[in-house]
Amino acid sequence: MIENPASPPTDVPDSQPQAVSVRLPLIPPTVTYVILGFTVFVYILQMLSVAIFGYAVYQIDWLEVYGARFNEAIRMGELWRFITPVFLHGSLPHIFFNMYALLSIGSFLERHFGHGRFALLYFLGAFAGNVFSFLLTGENGYSVGASTAVFGLIAAEVIFFYQNRKLFGGQARRAISNAVFIIAVNLFIGLTPGIDNWGHVGGLLGGAIFTWFAGPFWMVTGMAPDLRLQDQREMREIILGASAVCLIFGALGIWGMF
Repeated sequence: MIENPASPPTDVPDSQPQAVSVRLPLIPPTVTYVILGFTVFVYILQMLSVAIFGYAVYQIDWLEVYGARFNEAIRMGELWRFITPVFLHGSLPHIFFNMYALLSIGSFLERHFGHGRFALLYFLGAFAGNVFSFLLTGENGYSVGASTAVFGLIAAEVIFFYQNRKLFGGQARRAISNAVFIIAVNLFIGLTPGIDNWGHVGGLLGGAIFTWFAGPFWMVTGMAPDLRLQDQREMREIILGASAVCLIFGALGIWGMF
């Protein structure tokens, strides 16, 4: 529920503004559940591949061999590796924390972004994160994990609340402060060897750019008490946001291959 101050009647000058409730969109987070379920399924396949065939090389399973972000393989033209690492994970704690973040943040965002726009956000964040990591982790860079996409979701949450701060009031300030704190802590932890911090930064940038242009921008319409929220974004703005991320990070990815 959002509280929105209703204007007092013009013929009662001394009356005070009253808060009225506006119901938020009720959209089930179907895409979040599908992504989570598929990612867990892929991790089960990873464990089965190790149990049946053993590790391919250096504690890397067979699905990672063909889907992880290997910079050398990307330079050889295997461009799917800019996306497929989002479904692969290196350990049980790795997938647990990423899927917990996806469930907690993704289910909230999908209810506001809608299914299609949320799916775009998730995979654009993953793409941007893997491109950024490809550029900045050296010749033999390697990574797997959904944290690129998760950081895109966190950035999207910040931008969403900032652009709709008049509607959410104090809730927006608290949400932005909490998200910024989470970003700062995780980037600090990411300084630890073995963590792909550049992928996190790229995911943040991709999620922020897309949401700035394409995230929901709500206006309250109707007459009290029959008030409702209307998204002011048009399809062309969503296409613009997605195109901006694809063009910027696609160009960076191509540049990094030469």
